[in-house]
Amino acid sequence: MLRIAVPNKGSLSDPAAAMLREAGYRTRRDTKELVVRDEAGDVELFYLRPRDIAVYVGSGTVDCGITGRDLLLDSGSAAVEVMDLGFGASTFRYAARPGTATRIEDIAGCRVATSYQGLVEKHLADHGVSAEVVRLDGAVETAITLGVADVIADVVETGATLRSQGLEVFGDPILRSEAVLVRREGSDDAFAVEVLRRRLLGVVTARHYVMLDYDVPADLVDRACAITPGLESPTVSSLQNRDWCAVRAMVPRAVTNAVMDELYELGARAILVTDITACRL
Repeated sequence: MLRIAVPNKGSLSDPAAAMLREAGYRTRRDTKELVVRDEAGDVELFYLRPRDIAVYVGSGTVDCGITGRDLLLDSGSAAVEVMDLGFGASTFRYAARPGTATRIEDIAGCRVATSYQGLVEKHLADHGVSAEVVRLDGAVETAITLGVADVIADVVETGATLRSQGLEVFGDPILRSEAVLVRREGSDDAFAVEVLRRRLLGVVTARHYVMLDYDVPADLVDRACAITPGLESPTVSSLQNRDWCAVRAMVPRAVTNAVMDELYELGARAILVTDITACRL
């Protein structure tokens, strides 16, 4: 039975649970549940602190887990990324008082407050910058105001919290993070993890694509397929009327209307859009 670590709280918790449910797995009904056994899905879910998940996976205590890429890299564990999951996007950046710093080299000799000590220390080392990294468990934005640090490194979404403290971001992003599926490097559970990966991939695909069916004149099939290339390639079938062909392709949800307009202009007809949320790859 595959042991999967799932965030028990925080911004990744609800989206991770929703994705597992959409993939067909049983999840907890009460936040007090710490372990859920799904016999039908042949998995066991362990609800753990998001920051600890990569450590548990890397040590082999659990087989795989869902966590943030930032937490994975900060942990320094033997866990490796299997796939990104399409939610929990965030940007990790440096920030300071206006005019204090404009590039990473300006951090040299400064105190940098962060909740991601390992990640920041590696980033600074990779750029040849020597600075003191001060680890804090939370409320990093107030570190400069309280005199604990000269610079902070933290997750930035809208930047409103930073501005409220009189701070602004500078330099290139340290990392662009999102939720990822991780597994232990060199583990022997490759097949079970691959089953999980394919089911989650089915959810990710269904969330971002719709199925488009349409008829198009046979002499315009190549042009139509260029408009709807699909994930790999569209399916083209002959019709009783040999002058026409039926085409089926997966199209990104965000551009569905624009694609349909192009097809209508080309001369396609009988265009049908189908939601594929229940699809499993």
